[in-house]
Parts: sequence; C-alpha cells; structure tokens
Amino acid sequence: MHSHAGHGHSHGTGRVLRFSLGVTLLYVALLVVAGIRAHSLALLSEAGHNLSDFLALLLSLVAVFLEGRPPSATKTYGYRRAGVLAALVNALSLVIVSFFIFYEAFQRIQHPEQVRARLMIAVAAAGVVMNGVIALLLWRSGRDVNVRSALLHEVGDTLSTAAVIVGGFIILWTGQYWVDAALSFAIGALILWSSIGIVRETMNILLEGTPRGMSLEAVEATMRAIAGVSDVHDLHLWSIGSENHALSAHVKIADMATSESDAILKEINEKLGRGFGIHHTTIQLEHVVCETAHSCVIAVREEVHEHSRHDHSHRTVDGR
Repeated sequence: MHSHAGHGHSHGTGRVLRFSLGVTLLYVALLVVAGIRAHSLALLSEAGHNLSDFLALLLSLVAVFLEGRPPSATKTYGYRRAGVLAALVNALSLVIVSFFIFYEAFQRIQHPEQVRARLMIAVAAAGVVMNGVIALLLWRSGRDVNVRSALLHEVGDTLSTAAVIVGGFIILWTGQYWVDAALSFAIGALILWSSIGIVRETMNILLEGTPRGMSLEAVEATMRAIAGVSDVHDLHLWSIGSENHALSAHVKIADMATSESDAILKEINEKLGRGFGIHHTTIQLEHVVCETAHSCVIAVREEVHEHSRHDHSHRTVDGR
C-alpha cells in the first residue's frame, strides 16, 4: 500500500495571489508613466521587473488551481508538478528580463539623460510599500517552490526599488545622471541572481534528483538502524512536488510472520515521516539476496511477499 501526506494549497494562498495580481498591474502602469515622464531608465527597468512579477503571480495562481485537482487514471500523482513548472517559467523569464536591462543600462550609461529625481523617489517609495506588503503576505501563505519563486520576485523588487530611492537622492545631491544607469545594472544583477537558485531547484525536481537539503545516505542509515532490517538497496528518493517527497526501496528482513514484518514496515514509515518529511513510500520486503543488487526484480529464492488490504494482485509491499 502507499503512504500519502495531505496535499493542496489553502484558499488563502489563492486570495493573496489574486490581490497581488491586481495591485502589481496597477503599479506597472504607474512605473511606465512615471518612467517616461522622469526620463528614468531605473523606473522603466522596475516596470519590466514588476511585469515579470505579474506574470509570475499569474502562473503561480494557475499552478495553485492545477495542484488542487485530484489524481486520475492518466495523472496518478495529480498535478503536483504544475507549481514546479510555473516556477521554472518564472525564473527563466527573469533571466531574459535581466539581460534586457543590462543592454538598456549599457546604452544609457554611454549617453546619460537628465532624470527627474523627485518623481523617481516618490514612485519608488510607493513601490517599496506595495512590494513589501505583497512579499509579507506571500511569506505567510506558503513555502513550496511555486510560492517561493513569486516571493523572490517580490523581495527582489522591494530591495531594488529601495535602491532606486537611494539613487534618486544621490542624483539630487550630485547631479550625476549616470547613477540611474548604474542602478539599472544593479537591479538586473539582483534579478539574475534570484532566478538562478529557482532554476536549479526546479530542474532538480523535474530530473527527479534527491530533494534539496536531504541526504540519501542519512535516509538509508535511518532505515538500516531499525531492528529487524538487515539490508537496504535499490533506494530511490525524489520529489513529486516541491514539498512532497517520495521513496521506494527494497528492504531485507529475516523470514518471519506477516504480523512481525508489518511492525517493521510501520516503524520504517514513522521514522521516514518524522525525520525527513517523506510520506509517500513504496517498500518491498524480502529475505533473500536479489540477482541484481541495484535493480532488484527477481529473487534467487522465494521472497517474503505481503499484500495490503487493498491489493490482491501485486507482489510488492508498499508502506503506509
């Protein structure tokens, strides 16, 4: 049998994302108008940054809807990776935006334009408040990679918009308009840096790598330390979604009654759940050495095969 954890995003996350979408779209329009009037590339860069935030939030909202859909005969895990795909698209869009900003900043630093610093400061101050509020709401609503990708957008916006305020004051005090282009370079670098971590994490999930921050060796050692377990092999650990981890393994035990092996199986799943947050397991119990050590499918002699209450045809024991 399979062990499943409770899944799904709260309705609160959807409400936060919808609110954030509306506010962000209004602020993008304000940035475009103010950037043109103030001749500020930094504000126009912020408009591009916030537009990518709008798309990120929209993708995250779609992912929340898809992840809430139940599994089916064709999608046995449901749509748990919809959020991961949304996060990957978000991060890749940020990479494109950052290089566009680098190009525009390079052009502007060669030919500086006069900037209306006071307007620049006022609009950026409004952005700090807006992005800060949205970032706080997202931080409180979830921790999966989909929500964290949107959160990174907002945190990056808050910091970069704060830098625009500082740059505006520097322009007021010194009259050096190249500061506007220099700020754009810094904003682009921040966007690029924030996107790299998300790309790496989402690619690891899609390639079914070992979950971030989890050690395969530590998981195996925990299983081997359980009384009655003599060997663990063909161990695989991956993520279904960003916060939903799964494990499959072959566990060697002594030849014993079903009631005894059930106790071992229960302890394995309890320790995996408490220690590592792994709640979806597929474990085959056996008491002989497999012909193929790392891809065990056929035993040399008769294996211990136990059936769950819901499984009358499979010879695999899945842990709950």
